[in-house]
Amino acid sequence: MAISFSGSAKEEICRYNPTKNCCALAECFGILLFCNSFRTDGIRIITESREFAGLLPKLFKKAFGVAFDAEPEGDSAGKLIFQITDKDKIHRIMSAYGFDAKDTLSLHINLPVVEDDCCKAAFLKGAFLAGGSVTDPAKGYHIELTTTHSSVARECNSLMYEVLGVEPKAASRAGGYVLYFKQSDMITDCLTYLGAPLAAMGIMEAKLEKELNNKVNRRCNCDDANTSKVVEAAQEQLNAIRVLRERGLFDKLPEKLKQAVMAREANPEASLTELAALMEPPISKPAMNHRLKKLVQMAQEGTL
Repeated sequence: MAISFSGSAKEEICRYNPTKNCCALAECFGILLFCNSFRTDGIRIITESREFAGLLPKLFKKAFGVAFDAEPEGDSAGKLIFQITDKDKIHRIMSAYGFDAKDTLSLHINLPVVEDDCCKAAFLKGAFLAGGSVTDPAKGYHIELTTTHSSVARECNSLMYEVLGVEPKAASRAGGYVLYFKQSDMITDCLTYLGAPLAAMGIMEAKLEKELNNKVNRRCNCDDANTSKVVEAAQEQLNAIRVLRERGLFDKLPEKLKQAVMAREANPEASLTELAALMEPPISKPAMNHRLKKLVQMAQEGTL
C-alpha cells in the first residue's frame, strides 16, 4: 500500500529522536494532548504510521521510564493501538506535567514544559504525529492539528503564532477543535519547523508546477509550442536543483552555479535571457544555458 503524503511527512519527522530529556517530555506532551484519549482511566494512542509506532515506546521510556501495557504486534497492519491502563504509570505521567490524577482534569499546556525553543518544537512535533495531517499538494493546500480539548487548542494557537509568526485558523469539527493553515507558504514553513523539509519541498514543487502549468495555459493561444519547451526545460532544471539539495550538494556548488540555482528557483517561468540578466555580473544567454545544463548533468551523475 502506497504511503500518503501526510504519512511521508510523519515518517520524515520520526527520523529525529530527541536526545534531551526535556524534549522527550515535551514531545510526549504534544502526543498526549492530541492523541485519542489521555484520561485518568487510561491512555490510548492510535496511529497508522509504522514509523511513529516505532518511536512511541522509546519516547515514553525516555520521558517517564514506563512501557505501554498494550501495544501492537510487530507485523500488525492497519491501525496500530497503544494503551496504558496501569494507575501507577498514569499517575507518574500526569505528575510529570503538573496534573493531579485524582481530580477531574481540564487539560491544558503546562507552559514550563515548553519554555525552551527546542521543547516548543518537540511539543508541536508530537502534536502533529498524534493529531495532525497534511493534504497532498496535488489535491490542495491544507495542514491541521486536531484535539478534543478546547483549552489545549487555544493555547496551542498562541504557541504556533509565537514560533511561526502567523496565527492559524481555528474551527470546531465533530466535537474536536482544529487549528489549520491553507496558505502554501505557511504549510511549508510549518513542515520545515516540524522537521520535514523534504515534505515542505514537495509543497513548493507542486506550487511551482501549478504556476508553470497556469502560465502555459495563459500563453497557449499565442505560442504554445515554444512555451511548452520553456516549461519542460524549467521543470527539468527545478527537478535537478531539488535532487542536488536533497543530496546536500548545494552548499558545495561554485558561486556561479549557486547564483543560477537561486535565480531559477525564484523565477521558475523566466526565460534564459531574463535569468542571464539577473546574474552578477550579467552574462550571455548561452552562458546561462551552460550553467543550467551543468546543474542537470550534476544531478544525473550525482557528483560535483
